Amino acid sequence: MDKVGIFYGSTTGDTETIAMSLASQLKNYDVDVYNVNSAAKEDVEAYDNLILASSTWGLGELQSDWIDFIEELKEVDLKNKKIALVGTGDQDMYADTFVDAIGIIYEELKASEAEFVGHYPSDTYDFSDSRALVDEKLIGLAIDNTNQSDLTETRIEEWCQGLF
Repeated sequence: MDKVGIFYGSTTGDTETIAMSLASQLKNYDVDVYNVNSAAKEDVEAYDNLILASSTWGLGELQSDWIDFIEELKEVDLKNKKIALVGTGDQDMYADTFVDAIGIIYEELKASEAEFVGHYPSDTYDFSDSRALVDEKLIGLAIDNTNQSDLTETRIEEWCQGLF
């Protein structure tokens, strides 16, 4: 059975809840979940399939635990690993920085030769700009539990199907 490592940073618990929901949907995989505030690069090295989840804070900033962990990730050989990104945010209040955190993670890791999977259509969201928008799609799954909580479960289920 393929292994998946889910690494999340969460301040209020929302992204942690999403990480646990993702883990429960990936029934055909051996899944481990890590909070990045206590994870190490050695934890990442054990997986060929990674899900990296972060909320966006302030005006388009990484969740605070990710600031140090992203530097550790850059020290890991990510070549031939598959990386899927999940961002939580508020598309109404922060329409011009919606899920920017996963765009930042992507920008920091795109030279790593990892394969980024799990792009998601942007047309069911209402935001004006995002660093997570790549080739008119979101670089990963975006969750807005503030304004679209009724879509969260369905989005997670659909996104997890055939992810890796």
